[in-house]
Amino acid sequence: MASTVRVGKPPRRICTLLEGRGLLEAAMFPAFLPLLQTTPRGDGHPVLLVPGFTAGDATLIGLRTFLQSRGYHVETWGFGQNTGFKLKFSQALEQKVRFMHHRHRRKVSLVGWSLGGVYSYYAGHCAPECIRTVVSLGSPLRFAVGDVKVPLVVQALYRYFAHPMGPAAHVSHVRGKVLKAPPPMPSTSIFSLTDGVVPPDSAQLEPGDRQHENIWVPGSHLGLGFNPVVMWILADRLAQAEDAWQSFQPHGVVGSIYERAARLAQAA
Repeated sequence: MASTVRVGKPPRRICTLLEGRGLLEAAMFPAFLPLLQTTPRGDGHPVLLVPGFTAGDATLIGLRTFLQSRGYHVETWGFGQNTGFKLKFSQALEQKVRFMHHRHRRKVSLVGWSLGGVYSYYAGHCAPECIRTVVSLGSPLRFAVGDVKVPLVVQALYRYFAHPMGPAAHVSHVRGKVLKAPPPMPSTSIFSLTDGVVPPDSAQLEPGDRQHENIWVPGSHLGLGFNPVVMWILADRLAQAEDAWQSFQPHGVVGSIYERAARLAQAA
């Protein structure tokens, strides 16, 4: 499932034009819920969900519903609309992670969708003693200043809501410098090769580290929070015992089908 990271290629135009399929993926999510109840149950530790750019807590309903059904204590970030990588949000998220850790007396798992994954990895660097694992969903993790290849509409939205520099702003941000390396705890980057918003190559961590992994899923960027394959992988990743993390190894009939599909997708 891991692959070599090549930064700089933009999303394929056809994938960007077809991002509307995310609405269909969201509409189909309830039909998959009964099947997803066969996934591993968790140990009840706290999980914090972080929304993507221009999104808020309401967009996390699919992830929240599923993870609560698996027995986790799930919270969302609660800061309103995510309007870019900003000081006020990064500080507030760090404090929320520390509060959840203190209240539950257990480490917190973070799941961040798109730019929410950037915030989650940043929190991993700032409060490593409070965090169990970080999982990103289609997050822009590997950009270089001046080489941010995203669709024009995304650049325009970022300039309007966040910063005149556009998406490159969170790369050049002083507090964003720590994002050049993965956080010091087990981390999973879930990416789609048909992501029409974030370049698939930029949504992957540098391979080769035993506690950081990249996992492929089919689907759109806008549908990642309702994608049944994402849910299946999340259940597997979060159900691992604390301090006993291992890289993703799909098993059973479903795992065999997934592995074949992943090999075909990445060979295409």
